[in-house]
Amino acid sequence: MNRLRQSILSMFAVSTACTVNAQQATPSPWTTVEEHCRTTEACRAEADKLLAQRTRGATSALVQRQDNFYWFGRINMASTVANVERGIIPPQLAGPIARGVAHAIDQGVRPGGMRPADVLETEKIITDAAGPEATLIHTGRSRQDMHSTLTMAQTRSELLDFTDALNAWRAQLLTVAQQHAETVVPSYTNGVQAMPISMGHYLLAYADSFARDGERIRQAWPRIDRSALGTAVLANSSWPLDRQRLSDLLGFGGLAVNGYDATQISQYDVGLEAAQIAGSVALRIGTLMQDVHVQYHQTRPWMLLAPGSTYTSSAMPQKANPGVIQNTRGLASDVVSSVQSVLMRAHNVTPGMIDYKYTWLSGGARTFVLGTQLLRDATNVMTVLRIDPKRALEELESDWTTSMELAETLQREHGLPFRVGHHFASEIVLHARQHNLLPKTFPYREAQRIYVEARAKYNVGPPALPMDEAAFRRTLSPESMVKTRVGIGGPQPAEVSRMLAEAQAALARDRQWALERRHKLAEAEASLNRAFAALLAR
Repeated sequence: MNRLRQSILSMFAVSTACTVNAQQATPSPWTTVEEHCRTTEACRAEADKLLAQRTRGATSALVQRQDNFYWFGRINMASTVANVERGIIPPQLAGPIARGVAHAIDQGVRPGGMRPADVLETEKIITDAAGPEATLIHTGRSRQDMHSTLTMAQTRSELLDFTDALNAWRAQLLTVAQQHAETVVPSYTNGVQAMPISMGHYLLAYADSFARDGERIRQAWPRIDRSALGTAVLANSSWPLDRQRLSDLLGFGGLAVNGYDATQISQYDVGLEAAQIAGSVALRIGTLMQDVHVQYHQTRPWMLLAPGSTYTSSAMPQKANPGVIQNTRGLASDVVSSVQSVLMRAHNVTPGMIDYKYTWLSGGARTFVLGTQLLRDATNVMTVLRIDPKRALEELESDWTTSMELAETLQREHGLPFRVGHHFASEIVLHARQHNLLPKTFPYREAQRIYVEARAKYNVGPPALPMDEAAFRRTLSPESMVKTRVGIGGPQPAEVSRMLAEAQAALARDRQWALERRHKLAEAEASLNRAFAALLAR
């Protein structure tokens, strides 16, 4: 008895992590053009990396241990405690039945032990040890409510792992944004260079979008964190089970109240809602990877990868292939596909069928397993990403992305209507492209001539170009344009610093939220362990 009691306590006392540690991104092991694999095993390992065969079978080691058999054990422990308290299990049977439940759990963690994924097979292990009276733990239960309960428990754990990975990804985005708060880079709309912004401003836009995913997780959590245990198949039973006590013992925040909803309906919308959060994250990681990849395509990109994070071509020695980007982008597509699998399995299926249940946790979908790996890989990309500020500025100065500033400056400082200034700027760009001129080389005298002609069309504003050559050049400077932005949300350094502080505070709050959820689960786990250990001693 003492050995069983000690075993049950040691197994569960530390199985839920109480602290949140950001995932540490490690340098990618892709070979470079100076390196190559020298053994069959090394070459096979490199090939596996190229094929992105790195996705783990679970979001974490903890979740991997918490399989169906694990949750059968926790549910059986909770049912034993609650049914003894309710008087459904007579006092004289409490100890023997608890020891039968403990035996099933204990043998399952030993070498060669059985870990069945079926309720009845698990029950047989218990009854072989404790006799048929042990089936009293199954009073008022069914596979249906047990599986609905463990599914939400597993989703809850995977979502917390996903949240930790999301927060680590957000932290890395903010780190790079802070490093490049004043690095001027091009931005694009419709695939065409649009305006200069800062790299910090660009990454903060993504960070804000992933903060919304954090908000979605917090909003979805109360709908996931509900217990179905005690509803039997769908209509409860004639036994007055204490559903609230069962819920508390398993660490749930509340009940899925309606029995039919709890076991037959909620998996439609709650599971899909959870999966779609991962899909939302994957969509934008894919977009960001595409942006980086497009820059990397150039012969002289301003987005680069650190040495050692690329791999060589088998035929072309000049190539440094960005496998870390490609595989991350491909994994993002896998996550989106898995969400579609969840949706399609639930589509046009009558309630009570197995098709739509557990799809985000099992089979090819494994939405959060893929999603968590995606976030770790994306964090690694952002860790090895290198920005070349001079090359980015050169890219900006090779186009006319500051031409709008001519119109704004003429309106703001000289009262010229915007459309007139816009026409002037358009004529400048047209002339420049016809004569292969850049902002730095555009003749000031040509600007004066074009202004007079453009003004004549509208007959409004100063008769001559009201800015001298120094002001004209300054107005066309990408760096000057970024620094002179005003208003909330702009790329000017002061505003980027303010937004960074807000984003870091929001991330800290989200990390605290996840930490509190883990603490709550750990406390519930310890409470069940204590209550069950008291029965073992009888």
